[in-house]
Amino acid sequence: MHIGIYGAGYLGTVISACLGDFGTPVTCFDEDADRIAALAQGKIPYYERNLEDVVRRNVRAGRLVYSTDIDSFLRRSDVIFLAHDSSQYAEDLAARIGQTSAGALLIVVSPVPVGTGRRIENAMRQANPKITVVSHPVFFTDGCAVEDFNWPDRILLGTSSAEAVMTIKHLYRPLVMRGIPVVVTNHETAELVREAANAFYATKISFINELAAVCEQVNADAVDLALALGLDKKIAPRCLQPGAAYGGPFAESLMDSLAQLARSRGVSLKILAAAREVNRSVSDGIVEKICRMFVPPPAGRESIVPGWHAGEAVLESLRGKELGVLGLAFKPNTNSIAGSSSIMLVRGLNQRGAAVRVYDPAALPAAKSELSDSVRFCENAYAAADSADALIVGTGWPEFRALDFERIRKSLRQPLIVDTKNLLDSDHLRSIGFQYVGCGRA
Repeated sequence: MHIGIYGAGYLGTVISACLGDFGTPVTCFDEDADRIAALAQGKIPYYERNLEDVVRRNVRAGRLVYSTDIDSFLRRSDVIFLAHDSSQYAEDLAARIGQTSAGALLIVVSPVPVGTGRRIENAMRQANPKITVVSHPVFFTDGCAVEDFNWPDRILLGTSSAEAVMTIKHLYRPLVMRGIPVVVTNHETAELVREAANAFYATKISFINELAAVCEQVNADAVDLALALGLDKKIAPRCLQPGAAYGGPFAESLMDSLAQLARSRGVSLKILAAAREVNRSVSDGIVEKICRMFVPPPAGRESIVPGWHAGEAVLESLRGKELGVLGLAFKPNTNSIAGSSSIMLVRGLNQRGAAVRVYDPAALPAAKSELSDSVRFCENAYAAADSADALIVGTGWPEFRALDFERIRKSLRQPLIVDTKNLLDSDHLRSIGFQYVGCGRA
């Protein structure tokens, strides 16, 4: 398998050199003859730790060659990485590859906006169906690019082609064998991860910088604080899930305490305030989503998916509806409802005129003192679903995955499931006739 790297800028130079270290023959193409000549001599126009050594090592071994001959480059390459540093001409370059290549796996690593991979794939279906397109964002940090390539946090692939995934896993075999996770998703998600990761990093930095200002006022150490926070498993990906508001017995009181401390020292915790606002709005947003599901499309526009906005019709859409809610605890495996987004969800549905029936494996006794008499408490999940207009997953109890959904589908008035925790198998539910609505999912 011969690898072609289209682009000899920062991305292309790092990827071509590091792939060469895997023992794979690599050709790096660029139209800039001066740049190509310099790289072929091992001269890199910028400093990147260890990169020059990697380039020279692979050039000497004959595994890495540089070219300005586009036709030869495309003919030889079984896999082509589109690795320009800019997204400006990504689609034009992909079209050029499609016109010339006999057929190859095209891997887009250029930092492109969301939607680019899908457009390139659709264009390829018309121009050259033999080319498979994969969105493959890479996450390099200046000064650590070689290390980031060889020890990535994950390998992210946007494609629906199982064959393409297997090819890339084979290409990255040294990383896969080392246990690096491979995440396979669609083009849009893969592209969005790059932007979201950058935004989340900026948010984390902003948050710790705000706390650093507090540290200066109370004689605390921001470096030790950051270390202690980073070692908390709740801050790791396990709890980074859409739809799950931050709750628990001490959540609000702890945030109140921190905010009060900051105010007393003249520090404004803007990130914390924004996070709390977002946290409180999660249930309201889900209620709004459910309301929109019951608004019929205007006459003659039946093709509109549920969810279109119709003003006052949305406000009244739940009146007279019966809704089943599974889960009331603020998280699975506890009976605590303190700060529970599910409790807030039930209240919101009730306020919109819906008759709500609820079930929770452990939190029913606590919930009875918090919810109005208009809420019906059920002895099991099937009773909550019986004759309901929709079933809503409010808490991610694992046992809800094992429910008999064929039975539930027959008992519901309409086969609609709103999964606020993205707990259930959406593909399976849709295959047996449900309309499945997740949180933050296409």
